[in-house]
Amino acid sequence: MTKHKHIDLKHIDWRIFKRLDWYIVRKFLGTFFFSIILILSIGIVFDLTEKMDDFYEHQLSAQYVISNYYIHFIPYYMNMFSPLFIFISVIFFTSKLAGNSEIIAMMASGISLQRLMYPYLFSATLLFFMSFWLGGYIIPPSSGKLLDFTDKYVEHFTTENARNVQMEVEPGTILYIETYRQTNNVGYRASLEHFEGKTLTMRITAERIIYDSVNCWHLENYTRRDFDGMHESMTRGERLDTIIPMYPSELFITAQQAQQMTNPELRAYMQRQRERGAGNLQAFETEWWKRWASPIGAFIMTLLGFTMSCKKVRGGMGKNLGIGVALTAGYILFSTVSTTFSVSGVMTPFMAVWLPNFIFLAIGIYLYLQVRK
Repeated sequence: MTKHKHIDLKHIDWRIFKRLDWYIVRKFLGTFFFSIILILSIGIVFDLTEKMDDFYEHQLSAQYVISNYYIHFIPYYMNMFSPLFIFISVIFFTSKLAGNSEIIAMMASGISLQRLMYPYLFSATLLFFMSFWLGGYIIPPSSGKLLDFTDKYVEHFTTENARNVQMEVEPGTILYIETYRQTNNVGYRASLEHFEGKTLTMRITAERIIYDSVNCWHLENYTRRDFDGMHESMTRGERLDTIIPMYPSELFITAQQAQQMTNPELRAYMQRQRERGAGNLQAFETEWWKRWASPIGAFIMTLLGFTMSCKKVRGGMGKNLGIGVALTAGYILFSTVSTTFSVSGVMTPFMAVWLPNFIFLAIGIYLYLQVRK
């Protein structure tokens, strides 16, 4: 009978594993940054070609365009495309390792499939922190400057007037303004209603509402009605000073502006709105959970890419790359579509944002278990 050679783990040169770890990390990150820089360069060329006439019309220098537009353009699209290029990077260099029989040699030296995943997970962790930092702290103010530049020099889309604004400024108090002008902080045809439970106890209507200082507003040409059961008392006047816990800027906050808030700003805004009893926070909660779920995609894409490309197959990496791109496109599309479920109220923002991660993580675990067999 053939005797199996016993492997003494004490005599294995663990330094080889460390060298292999750093080799894989360099391959992973090098391929990722090379591919993302390449696609961003192509994107900048196309974007510059499209907007060249606008830059020339406003006589903008190259330095000004770079420092005020493209310096903000790069992190935004880099973070947007990172799941796709994490997957492509893993597929590309792992298929190459498998094609050159390097993975077979690693396993023949005693490295298990699980141990081989360590440098991949280490690289994915670095990309996770990079994506979380960009998405939560760098991109929000940067995207605001990007939109300001676009609004000023390319396409004007912002407005200085808010119309038909209705919001709960504090629990039980509803403010309505038909028209508000940001230029002079004056609103027209406003009403302020106070409820106790479902009972209306007070209603003030005014021709004009003017912002004075922090939480201090003036109501001009007002009519106040107080309700006590079946009894009603009415007061009229030219001016009434009142405290309304609201800033004029809040009248212009839209769901799109949630993307311009850093993580602390977004968390503080949602907390303040909840304390005021506001219920329409789905878009802001969706944006909050996206900033956690999107970086987690680095681990999911790494797991999927590794399990699909660690085996040597005939025909090279073309098949793996094609399946990988289709799978990643499905992940990005599913992530985009699922967020609409929270806005429509079909799902909670947490479930709508995390559902694609749960599904594709299950696919990745299934593929990993099949590869181990």
